[in-house]
Amino acid sequence: MTEGNRLEIDGSYGEGGRSILRLAAAFSYLYNYPIIIKNIRANRPKPGLRTQHLLGLKTLSNLTKSTLSECRVGTEEITFTPNPKNNLNTQLHVNINTAASIGLLLQPIHIASLGFKGVDKIEIFLNGGGSFGKWAPSLNYLQEVTYKIFENSGLKIEFEILKHGFYPKGGAQTKCTIYPSQTKLKPIELTDLGYISLIQGTIIISNQLKRPRDHIGIRIRRSINQHLKKNLKVEIDINFEWVKTISPGVGLFLWATSDTGAIISTGTILGEKKLPSEKLGRIASETILKYINNDIPVDDYLSDQLIPLMAYIQESSKIKVSSVTSHTQTNLDLIKLFNPRNYTITKDDKGHILEYI
Repeated sequence: MTEGNRLEIDGSYGEGGRSILRLAAAFSYLYNYPIIIKNIRANRPKPGLRTQHLLGLKTLSNLTKSTLSECRVGTEEITFTPNPKNNLNTQLHVNINTAASIGLLLQPIHIASLGFKGVDKIEIFLNGGGSFGKWAPSLNYLQEVTYKIFENSGLKIEFEILKHGFYPKGGAQTKCTIYPSQTKLKPIELTDLGYISLIQGTIIISNQLKRPRDHIGIRIRRSINQHLKKNLKVEIDINFEWVKTISPGVGLFLWATSDTGAIISTGTILGEKKLPSEKLGRIASETILKYINNDIPVDDYLSDQLIPLMAYIQESSKIKVSSVTSHTQTNLDLIKLFNPRNYTITKDDKGHILEYI
């Protein structure tokens, strides 16, 4: 649906969450298509923009010199008009006064950067925010999983984590460097998990949680090792790191690279009050085993991040996922408003093959 020369998007459609804003703004820039988003998060207890959405939209607008309508926390309708001249700000400083997820805040920029031309690199310095957060990819996850797959297609993104940040105060210090592709992007084909010889893991623990006789990192690592060794004959390398943060927290994730180039992961797992370290380790182990036992090469968190890339790459790309969630379907439907390219979803005995033709 269009309003004047703008594409009108219902912000309450489908899962009606943050991904509609992130994807719509990014694809608006990629395809030079002005948009108006109405009913933003209308079906949520607190409708309208949250701080994280607002910062993400403003950062994309500032970087690409695009025009964003006046908006604030609670705004339920915005317009975004992309700058067709592709003259970018190559260095940007972003201040975040909350624990907003840095990974989600930058997602529209990473998608839009698929179309960046004429620059060698872009540097974004972020003061504040969360390197870990619920329902969001941690920066460690992005470094070891998402951006490794992106780089295989030709888009290189690096993160330098100077300081971690947890909810509720955030306080992370990070630098993101984007190296736009200078050549044609390569298609993605991840349909077979293949052979895995090593499972790696990172555990980040705030210094505030140090106890003389209760070493959280050792307990989590021991639990992971015990559960994985019962089910697999692979090398396991789990590291933990004590860090200085404003708010206390524990964040971990496991990942493994196979001989087919697939990288599977648990996604970001957070410690919680009254959740024993041993159970946290078991949750992580069971999550990665689920993908290995079912020959799934793309985890549930990576699939949503790869779909925009697959849609933009000119050649056919396909991935195998465990399921097609309502969130995934919303993303597929939204992208089709900008790019009418067809895709197929084929079910097999252990998962689904999603292919952009």
